[in-house]
Amino acid sequence: MDQWLRNTNVVKVVALIIGILLWAVVRMDGGTISGTTSTGIKEEKIWNVSVTPKYDADQFYVQLIDPAQVTVSLSGRDSVLKKVMNAANYSVELDLTKVGKGEHQLSLTPVGFPTNVTVKVSPATVKVVVDEKKNKSMPVTVNVTGIPAVGLKAGQPVVKPKQVTVAVPSGSYDAVETVRADVNVEKAQSPVSSKVKLVAFDKNGKPMEMATISPAVVDVEVPITSPFTMVPLQVKLVGEPPRGFAVASIRQSIDKVTVYGPQNILDRLEFYEGPQVNLNDLREDKEFTLPIPLKKDVKQLDPDKVVVNVSVVPSVTKTLDNIPISIIGQNDGFNTKVIQPETSQLSLVVEGASTLVDKLKSQDVQAILDVSNLPPGKHEVPVTWNLPTFVKRGQQQEYKATVEISAKQVAGQSVKPEAGAGAGTGTITPAPGDSAGADTNQTPPASAGTDKSENPPASGSTGTEAGPPASAGAEAGGSPPAAAGQGEEKPKSP
Repeated sequence: MDQWLRNTNVVKVVALIIGILLWAVVRMDGGTISGTTSTGIKEEKIWNVSVTPKYDADQFYVQLIDPAQVTVSLSGRDSVLKKVMNAANYSVELDLTKVGKGEHQLSLTPVGFPTNVTVKVSPATVKVVVDEKKNKSMPVTVNVTGIPAVGLKAGQPVVKPKQVTVAVPSGSYDAVETVRADVNVEKAQSPVSSKVKLVAFDKNGKPMEMATISPAVVDVEVPITSPFTMVPLQVKLVGEPPRGFAVASIRQSIDKVTVYGPQNILDRLEFYEGPQVNLNDLREDKEFTLPIPLKKDVKQLDPDKVVVNVSVVPSVTKTLDNIPISIIGQNDGFNTKVIQPETSQLSLVVEGASTLVDKLKSQDVQAILDVSNLPPGKHEVPVTWNLPTFVKRGQQQEYKATVEISAKQVAGQSVKPEAGAGAGTGTITPAPGDSAGADTNQTPPASAGTDKSENPPASGSTGTEAGPPASAGAEAGGSPPAAAGQGEEKPKSP
């Protein structure tokens, strides 16, 4: 043994072995060393960790968590703590799966920390207030923002689905006012289609963050078209059935039409003048399918066709007696009276469908004398007849009346007559024989144009117009009166 110890090589080998053993012992005992050594346990704190509630979001709503953030204290080996801090895949959970509506004081649970790390949450419990959710079915409102390209207009948005379900806390159920989808059409030249996230708003117009909407996203399409307006469609009737037949009724497949065009044109539209329907030679019912003509500056019509059904029946006649004569165009400085006929009343035979004629009374017909611009003296004036729609005169003779115009006496002096200052009321006397003057009767012109500012005069040769707006037409020469004027033109006051 002494010889070995004197041998330096042996001593070196023994020393090496002892050193290796000591190193191994130190390495093996390092994991179990308590936090009292510099290479042992270390402590770390994580501040402001949010509390994560665990609950059924479709059924409940968390109104309050107090406090909402906590402090997490960690104790463990330095290398392990560094991994925890760097990974940051931990959380502090609040389990609400076993509680219902109301206020609760519950413990917090740290989640995602290694098992060889000691975790302490401060505070260990929090106060939580839970409310139940209620479902409310709401329509989707589309809010269109922006202005399309020049000359274009955003149409009615189309949204799919139209109805959604909004889940809100029971306390906010009545506060839900609208569910809105915002779509921007700024400078758009074609239809705008997009998927839009929905937002619920309360009665004050504020977003309701607590609301859950199902589905949360909808498809919205906003048409981009020319400006348009919807107005009544007026069909114009031309001519009349032959003698012995009459129009009983007119029916249109559509009463209104959508007109596309410049806004300044649309603003003046009161109604749209449609196609003409020729009533000549009709002896039975007939259906007309007619294209609606495009007027100047109108780009499109919807629909572009109309079906008109004309009901024609054998006509009947009826004599109306004691029709009073009305005088127009009188001058306040002159007296005008009818001297022939003396009664200032007339009788007239009318013809039309029995459903119309049987209901007629004398007050439904007007006999009109126009004395405009007539000088003082006696004058024979033709009678203008104002008849209901689809009713005509049964006899094509001209009616005339004689009127006398004289100056009024003022304080013992007569008023100096003025040339062309006519006045007078007269009675109409039937004059035998047919004449062109018999066709001078006409309904007061309706606004037969498509323009609010203009009323094209009706012409006696073009017939009547059916469809809104229509007025009782004045009829002369047996032509059925209508809103657009068939027959003679009603005299106007100067």
